Amino acid sequence: MNQHLRSTKLRQLRAAIALGLGVACAAIGTAQADGELEQTAKVGEVSLVLGKAFVVSEGEKPKRLMAGMQIGVNDHIVTESNGHVHVRFVDDALVSVRPDSRLEILNYEYNAANPQNSSVKLNLLEGVTRAISGDAAKSARDRFRMNTPIAAIGVRGTDFVVSASGQSVRALVNEGAIVMAPYSTDCLQDAFGPCAVNGVELTQSTMQAVEVAENSASPRVIQIPRDEESTSDNRVQVAEVENSDADAEEERVEDVEVYSENIASQRVDELTLTTAGTDPDGPVILEPVDVTPAEPVPVEELDARQLVWGRWSDTLGSAERITVSLAEDAGDVSEGRERFISVLSSGSYYSLYRPIEDTARPDRDLTVVSFGLSSAQAFYHSASGVAAMEVNDGSLEIDFVGRSFATDLSLNSDATGALGFSATGRLQDAGNFYDITDSQEIRGATSIDGSEAGYFFQKQVDDGTVQGLTLWDVQ
Repeated sequence: MNQHLRSTKLRQLRAAIALGLGVACAAIGTAQADGELEQTAKVGEVSLVLGKAFVVSEGEKPKRLMAGMQIGVNDHIVTESNGHVHVRFVDDALVSVRPDSRLEILNYEYNAANPQNSSVKLNLLEGVTRAISGDAAKSARDRFRMNTPIAAIGVRGTDFVVSASGQSVRALVNEGAIVMAPYSTDCLQDAFGPCAVNGVELTQSTMQAVEVAENSASPRVIQIPRDEESTSDNRVQVAEVENSDADAEEERVEDVEVYSENIASQRVDELTLTTAGTDPDGPVILEPVDVTPAEPVPVEELDARQLVWGRWSDTLGSAERITVSLAEDAGDVSEGRERFISVLSSGSYYSLYRPIEDTARPDRDLTVVSFGLSSAQAFYHSASGVAAMEVNDGSLEIDFVGRSFATDLSLNSDATGALGFSATGRLQDAGNFYDITDSQEIRGATSIDGSEAGYFFQKQVDDGTVQGLTLWDVQ
């Protein structure tokens, strides 16, 4: 799709919103007796909105989306060039709708008593979305479907990213597996589940994406290039990119409250755009940049920041990258600062120091703030020992008005391969935030002026634990 055509489509879409055009009939179900399907009028709730986004419901004028709004069956979620939306569904599924996208909720029947009897169908008409399966899709994989203009996607897993237009559909798996197939007499749009004929299964363990082009009989697999100077595989996001400037501005999404994710869908500020292979129509690859310092950051550089991580133990020794030894430099860190957050994990004890201010609350004029990852360090702890990890990319969005945050990180090491961390939760009055589940933890804070942030994160993986520290600057 060239830039002129894309701009025309967006103008048509905005005109449709302005005229308040309705879409399809809203399917309002009735809660049934125990053991039967339940399709309610409202099946999800908006958990985060950035920029301009709308919901278009049957018989109603388009409404500007806000956090806390309910989403129903047959609703269309429409994002403009700066819009980004997260929707949490009744079965704890998460869908992230990125800029310049349209997503329709075709069906959402969740049976809490017998989730294997549930059915879910989404329709990505245009743009990019990420879907993290909830109880319905996990329990009834043969009854989950994401339709696109030219291909159907079924799941054998939990986390994937899709980019769709009328000319091509591309997908990347972060966790689990998907099956993509072009529509045919054996793969109908009205059906549910994966299509068995002409389908290609893609799993998280490959350095590949899958694509269906317009009028193609079967999908093709796209090899994602490796960094020749790296000994480990850096997984990257394959996305439909029509305007590199717009995509450079696209903010990373992905939040999750109770589900521990693996994330490979990189986004933002320090990514470079390169075209795969020599095919001018090939996918654009977002190549991650490792923000883990190669050497420990000098104390004077860390002390120049408002937020400083101090360490009370030297368990990791010279592997520490963005912390100040409190035993050696406690005076420098504590002067004019107070210990705001403290964490103990895997034998390491860290404290985040914040300047002492006249007020204990962040600036009341702050609204939604996007942060870029300044530096980070992460380690994989297992029975075999401790291994340093790369932190390749990250995003952090804090809504000071709605009192919420959403963040994700992309990590890598030879010991673990590509991993991800993602979390959402509440922002407290003092500017601190946290979220704790059975499998992961995050604790962090912002500066009073909202220009910096930092957090500790920890995540359980199959054979050990990943933990790390981050420092962020406002974008």
